[in-house]
Amino acid sequence: MKRLTIITAALGLGAIAAQGAVAAEGRLLRFPTIAGNTIVFSYGGDLYSVDANGGEARRITSHEGNEIFPRLSPDGSRVAFTGQYDGNTEVYLMPVTGGDPERLTYTATNSRDDLGDRMGPNNIVITWTPGGEGVLYRNRTGSGFDGKLWTVADTGGMPERLPLPEGGFASYSPDGKRMAYNRVMREFRNWKYYRGGMADDIWIYDPAAGSVTNITDNPAQDIIPMWIGDEIYFISDRDMTMNLFCYDTTTGSTRKVTDFTDYDIKFPSTDGKTIVFEKGGYIYRYDPATGQSAKVDITLGSDRVMARPERRNVSDKLTAVSVNPGATRLALTARGEVFDVPVKSGVTRLLTRTPGANDREAVWSPDGSTIAYISDLGGETEIWVKPAESTGEARRLTSGADTYIRTLDWTPDSKAIIYTDRRNRMVEVDPATGAKKTLVTCPESEIRSFSFSPDSRWIAYTRPDKNTFRVVYLYDRTTGKEYPVTEKWYNSSGPIFSADGKYLYFNSDRDFNPTYGSLEWNHTYNNLGGLYMALLAADTPSPLLPTDGETPAATKSTDEGATAVPATVVDPDGIQGRILLLTDRNGYYSPLYADGAGNVWYSSRGGVSKYSLSDRKDTEICRGMMVVDPTGKKAVVVANGGKIYVTPLPHSKTELTNPVDLSDMVAVIDYQQEWPQIFDETWRAFRDGFYLENMHGVDWQAIKEKYAPLLPYCATRYDLNFIIGEMIAELACGHAYVNPGEVKQIERIGMGLLGADISRDSKSGYYRIDHIIPGAPYSASLKSPLSEPGSGVAEGDYIIAIDGVPTNTTDNIYTLLAGKAGVLTELTVASNPSAKGTRKVVVEPIADEEPLRHYNWVTGNIRKVEEATDGRVGYIYIPDMGPDGLNEFARYFYPQLDKEALIIDDRANGGGNVSPMIIERLLRKPYRMTMSRTSSQVGTIPDATHVGPKVLLINKYSASDGDLFPWSFKANKLGTVIGTRTWGGIVGISGPLPYMDGTDVRVPFFTNYDAATGEWIVENHGVDPDILIDNDPIREEAGEDQQLDKAIQTALEQIKDRKPLPGVPAPRTFRDLGL
Repeated sequence: MKRLTIITAALGLGAIAAQGAVAAEGRLLRFPTIAGNTIVFSYGGDLYSVDANGGEARRITSHEGNEIFPRLSPDGSRVAFTGQYDGNTEVYLMPVTGGDPERLTYTATNSRDDLGDRMGPNNIVITWTPGGEGVLYRNRTGSGFDGKLWTVADTGGMPERLPLPEGGFASYSPDGKRMAYNRVMREFRNWKYYRGGMADDIWIYDPAAGSVTNITDNPAQDIIPMWIGDEIYFISDRDMTMNLFCYDTTTGSTRKVTDFTDYDIKFPSTDGKTIVFEKGGYIYRYDPATGQSAKVDITLGSDRVMARPERRNVSDKLTAVSVNPGATRLALTARGEVFDVPVKSGVTRLLTRTPGANDREAVWSPDGSTIAYISDLGGETEIWVKPAESTGEARRLTSGADTYIRTLDWTPDSKAIIYTDRRNRMVEVDPATGAKKTLVTCPESEIRSFSFSPDSRWIAYTRPDKNTFRVVYLYDRTTGKEYPVTEKWYNSSGPIFSADGKYLYFNSDRDFNPTYGSLEWNHTYNNLGGLYMALLAADTPSPLLPTDGETPAATKSTDEGATAVPATVVDPDGIQGRILLLTDRNGYYSPLYADGAGNVWYSSRGGVSKYSLSDRKDTEICRGMMVVDPTGKKAVVVANGGKIYVTPLPHSKTELTNPVDLSDMVAVIDYQQEWPQIFDETWRAFRDGFYLENMHGVDWQAIKEKYAPLLPYCATRYDLNFIIGEMIAELACGHAYVNPGEVKQIERIGMGLLGADISRDSKSGYYRIDHIIPGAPYSASLKSPLSEPGSGVAEGDYIIAIDGVPTNTTDNIYTLLAGKAGVLTELTVASNPSAKGTRKVVVEPIADEEPLRHYNWVTGNIRKVEEATDGRVGYIYIPDMGPDGLNEFARYFYPQLDKEALIIDDRANGGGNVSPMIIERLLRKPYRMTMSRTSSQVGTIPDATHVGPKVLLINKYSASDGDLFPWSFKANKLGTVIGTRTWGGIVGISGPLPYMDGTDVRVPFFTNYDAATGEWIVENHGVDPDILIDNDPIREEAGEDQQLDKAIQTALEQIKDRKPLPGVPAPRTFRDLGL
């Protein structure tokens, strides 16, 4: 292959219409709030105000960050909102007429704090507190779904947390004594019609009564309560579209008050009299007194600076590299465009100039005359060709595509183009006529890569056998037949021909060297791969035959002497007996190029090496990736870091110098054409890749037509993300994700945290250390700054100054810790709130306290179970089903095999893919016992087997593989499951397609079903517990874990029926031995 892929049009939509700064109808107006005669909303990340009856809106913020979730004060004079002025996403306050924003909060920098993230932004402003003297907001300290509700005074200062373990959108009762709220917030998920365990209800929190009461109790999503008089309004998708409903607190009855069927109502809010909401990008008002809804006609003038075209060097977005014969020019694909770049000097040519199309995978023909590439300029991916001369016009070669074309390449004689697609086909195209011929269809999976014999007759590729092991095949273009080269016993991949057509090189997993475990008598197989070669002709002698010591005559390379291409002879019979191992170092080898002189270059471990048949040695060449030009004389290396180098084909370690000048790789990024293309490509990606071709019964074309009209109103990349998210959410599938590509983000300023709970002394103004979160000194990630040995800081001490600045000069101590994460910081501390008798301590604040708090929660649960059961029951928490979760399971499973019962905690498990490994260990049952005279201990076969009852804890945050784990636990009758229904999303995903701006779209493409019944499982429902217990928020806040308490009780009850393993038999004699 002559191209190196770095990352694996008329759209029927039209480009985004330029609106300029002239007032025009506003759409994609978001997060509205109302107070009296004023509405404030967000558009393009800025806040606008408008008369409640409509008219021309006036912009009141203009920061490059996002200003979102505005909430007008009860008197309408001020607006609190979530903004990003100082780096982090925080709560701000400003006059409704505009002015200087005042920052109210100083919180931890969240790693998942983005309007385009499915977790949503942090510090969302919810509403004003009763009386209008403070703001209620939601803060997430970790990267998960759960967040807590806090209040901060309108003058700033230290915020106060509401005594609830979790919270989402909320609304105070008119008298301010109660609060209607959601316990969960999942409004940024791309999942409509959700009915899983996280589907929330409306709850009423009554602090005086010490109660939290569910008032809706419906399987649908009942969210965003708004308390008006004796009624609580909320939105629900009970009828498949989010509409307004009303709950009467005096009668307990619920009624539907709007009946929209086109677009969902989103993010409603109220001033206690009127409700405003967004629907289909417009803002609507609802009058509870009349029961009438009306669209608010709003015009606005916006320069939409984030949507303006810009000229930019795009060499940092390189996705594919191809080289012409002689390596004088490169065809480079970057950010959806194809460039023709000189290696030394000359003109850089932008060949495509199609900002509304994704042009990719450009590859130079071996004769140097033509560049072929894939483009969706016509609305579907097709093959296009362009003469290498700068004056030639691009021509669409193929038509009628019915799916996504994955990759393409030229045959060595430049007489055909081969491509593969998402319908698992390998197709040959005539570059003169565009005529297509399907060569191979592989029902098991896509063919992702292939290579050609030098004479263009044979194509090498891999495809899975029925046993799922990948087999190398050769396809004969002359006869139309394919032949297996490797056996189905081993996974093989990456076949390439040698330049003389004698050998086929490939990677194959045949080196069985088990790695034995330290925690149990078990093993696994890693790095099975080796570099192998197959002798294609039966009469080709092995180059590895021993000699008598004489130096054999050198084999002449194919780039010397005669120019005629020799025929590649393949004798399929017996070819599996002509496979030779070349390397003695196991690993993964990706062959890149093989000359006719016994040298093969390959990629392995992040670099390029060469294996020589003559001395049977490996030579490291360079770091990075490499492609060889069609003559076999030059190599193009893309080094780690993105620089490109052209060098004579290297045979020894090469120092790369004089990179290719990419400074003229400039393209016009026209977002108003690009964003509709990304929308359309996403729609096609789901059409072609969704796990069920029936799209869950959804009319996918109609869904496209529903959301495409919103595209002309995009002002930022986040707007596009919102539209795509709404579209793919219509499939009602849990793992439908879209993360934005290029977004202009502000620089984050890491907040320094001390690993402690801190409060302000009202008299002195100094800050008291109420609680120090213990750390784990053995772990670098679990260090608590104030608990480090020798720090001398204790609970009850006061922080008098930070880096010499007295803390009583600020009403929030964290104003002095902004930017201090990971920075050595001097604390002045004292035992009393006084500047006398102080001492100085140097600490290194951390950026995230959540791992510390989680660690202490887990260790606290271990102690609780240990104490409550007199050490008879063990406790294991599994945070996710990835490497960290598997590590935590191993950390606590093996040391507790002696326990009579185990409690396994899957709550808030974020998923992954290792649950089968954990289930396998829990399923083990001993069938043999071992003993030794020198030890009182006995062993089990299989090793590491726990004998006794097992109890599993789950909740609404047990997700993905965290869903499949409890389902498997129940299916295998491993024990009792306690808690609440799980999240309910198990349709899996893989990596994204190469979108031009780096958009990360995940298409759900596989799932699980029940092996016993053949029925679908889990999706959009979750796993039901055997014993339903929903922790009461009041009792949970007080430190009580009802679910864990029930698990302890259940484990102790079940221990009574536990049958212990048999002890060592009585000593035997000759008689027992049959003598």
